[in-house]
Amino acid sequence: MANPISSIRNLGPAVEAAFAEIGITTAQEVRDLGADEAYRRLLQGGKTRPHFIGYYVMVMGLQGRPWNDCQGQEKIDLRKRFDEIKASVKPKDFDNEIERILDQIGVRAKK
Repeated sequence: MANPISSIRNLGPAVEAAFAEIGITTAQEVRDLGADEAYRRLLQGGKTRPHFIGYYVMVMGLQGRPWNDCQGQEKIDLRKRFDEIKASVKPKDFDNEIERILDQIGVRAKK
């Protein structure tokens, strides 16, 4: 039996559920993709909002380190990588979802 994603240090059920929604179900799949590609796929799936802490928690976890071990220049470098990943992905569902909610609560004029 394959190890669940939540077996990776720092990653819990919420991250595991987000990965499952995009078809990634094992810790080995996440390890094989690496933090950058795995996080990119989460964003591309449109179910996860970009969040720097979520990204570096995954990086630290894949290295077997506690989430709060990220500091100094390493954190600065990871922020640059995060920004590059975020810029490379246009989440599918978020813009449409915001528009739908605005329409639903009557903030925008009906079409």
